[in-house]
Amino acid sequence: MTTYPKGLDIPYAQTDDSDFYPETDGKPMAVSDLHRQILIRTLQVLDAHFEEKPEVYVSGDILMYYVEGDPRKSVAPDVLVSFGLGKKPRRTYKVWEEGKVPDFAMEFSSKNTYRDDLGKKLELYGLLGIQDYFLYDAEGLYLPSALMGYELVDGMYVPISAGPTGGLRSSALGLDFHVDNVGLGIYDPIAGEWLQTPAESALSLAKQEAVRAETAEARAEQEITRAETAEARTEQETTRAETAEARAETAEARAEQAEAEAAQLREQLARLQART
Repeated sequence: MTTYPKGLDIPYAQTDDSDFYPETDGKPMAVSDLHRQILIRTLQVLDAHFEEKPEVYVSGDILMYYVEGDPRKSVAPDVLVSFGLGKKPRRTYKVWEEGKVPDFAMEFSSKNTYRDDLGKKLELYGLLGIQDYFLYDAEGLYLPSALMGYELVDGMYVPISAGPTGGLRSSALGLDFHVDNVGLGIYDPIAGEWLQTPAESALSLAKQEAVRAETAEARAEQEITRAETAEARTEQETTRAETAEARAETAEARAEQAEAEAAQLREQLARLQART
């Protein structure tokens, strides 16, 4: 049996990678219901947007390890998007296995996290080479602005300025982020539409179908009204024709009566003349 001096690291056989690289940091996904709702909606919206692109991986609150062999070197972005990886399910994101860092990361800042979001994470994500880094403050209390964005330029993060509509564009995603009535809205400038969750899209489609059905019903009613109006006009024309015909028949009868009366008068006059 081999013995080891006190304090010497004893080698062992790794049986489960998750023992060395844990799958959770024990922290909650969100600090409040509002954060959780907006965060989940954001992930659903991005998932739906990239659904037809099998090379795009969207995730959130997944532990990302960025130094092989050192499980302390980890971070868990609230949202991450990485191109060229594929959609396979992952328990953790190991940069050395994936071959790259995410292209986009986003943090939902709170009272307990905003300092790290603007400090350590801003520096770390820049050093790792994450192209775009966005921050969102649902309460609007902790960040200088409710929505902030940074783009990596020559190895350094540069603040992203708001566009004409007030949104911040992520060049990595090709999407515009806005603070709006749903909390955080995402706009696709190419398609010219606001991104929706599958449930929201289904509801919008149902409303459109209802409007179409109502429009079709209204058109059918209009056609029925037109047909009834045309029928009424035809009936009116028929009535007029019948009235005109009756008048003609009456005039003809009167003419015949007048002619008969005239003939009778002529006969009477002829008799009188014959007597004289």
